[in-house]
Amino acid sequence: MKGTTVDDEVIRVGLVDDQQLVRAGFRMVIDSQADLHVVLEAGDGAQAVRALDPAARTATGPVDVVLMDVRMPTMDGLTATAAITARAGAPRVVVLTTFDLDEYVLAAIRAGASGFLLKDAPPEEMLAAIRTVHRGDAVIAPSSTRRLLEHLVTVLPAPADERADDPGRRAIADLTDREREVLVLMARGRSNTEIGGDLFVAEATVKTHVGRILAKLGARDRVQAVVAAYEAGLVRPGD
Repeated sequence: MKGTTVDDEVIRVGLVDDQQLVRAGFRMVIDSQADLHVVLEAGDGAQAVRALDPAARTATGPVDVVLMDVRMPTMDGLTATAAITARAGAPRVVVLTTFDLDEYVLAAIRAGASGFLLKDAPPEEMLAAIRTVHRGDAVIAPSSTRRLLEHLVTVLPAPADERADDPGRRAIADLTDREREVLVLMARGRSNTEIGGDLFVAEATVKTHVGRILAKLGARDRVQAVVAAYEAGLVRPGD
């Protein structure tokens, strides 16, 4: 593991992957940017959990965004993601996957990840993903969200109408009619600009609605909100 001190204006990045050459390649690309800097490297999930523990003496300082591989020895990326994001003030985690629509992606989002990124994505896509997550949004593009959920629908629980006491259904019930409309459009892969056009409102108004939806659902970003909508039965694949 490596640690470096950087200015507050720079986004601090952690790399968690058991392949040193992969980490080296990511570090080279990330450190080439003036606003990004790698401050931590770990070879497995257990090392990452220890290094990112605020109370640990081995902590290397604050980390804003973590790129987390899924398949690693000692502790896999999903277990590590859940442990890291459960802490107060935790960094945002982007799960790295080898295959598009990997079966682990939905589990990663449920574990607290802010999205996923393909390992073979172009460098500019990885850099944009880090910045996007740091702003508080999700890495998964709106157009990819529905495709992801439709592919993984078989692992979703029964719709909420079959589970009357489901907390997700109760959270959905707290949404206003307009917030429900916005959430449905989010689940259909519509961007904020497109939602504004569909509902004949300003994009700023859509952003306000999205913020309220996230707060009411206890979601970290729009991807988790869409997952909640599917789990609660508000939307279903093919709608």
